[in-house]
Amino acid sequence: MHLTNWSFHFMSHFRFEHRPERKELLVFISTSQFTAATVPDFKMALESAWRPDISRVVLDLSSIEFMDSSGVGALLSVQKRLSAQGEPLTLKGARPAVVAVIELLRLQRVFKME
Repeated sequence: MHLTNWSFHFMSHFRFEHRPERKELLVFISTSQFTAATVPDFKMALESAWRPDISRVVLDLSSIEFMDSSGVGALLSVQKRLSAQGEPLTLKGARPAVVAVIELLRLQRVFKME
């Protein structure tokens, strides 16, 4: 059986690419705010995109200018889901304001930062 990559958009703020050969889910967030207003849509979209074979998740945060505690909670919930596989959530391209929040909470020890 040949598995191929697939992707889909959800509410135009999130794009998911599943790479089954790498057991990886790439998540691109195109909104500037990762807050209580956007997190419910993110969680619903993530649930739709999740597959049992996923053991690595990479979130591209390069568009995010502001993240509140709801955004942090969403990241921690993805990390919790990955913890069974032992792979940390990878955060890619985070802007200085987002990195500052992560470092303030000492979550750079929990997440892999790229």
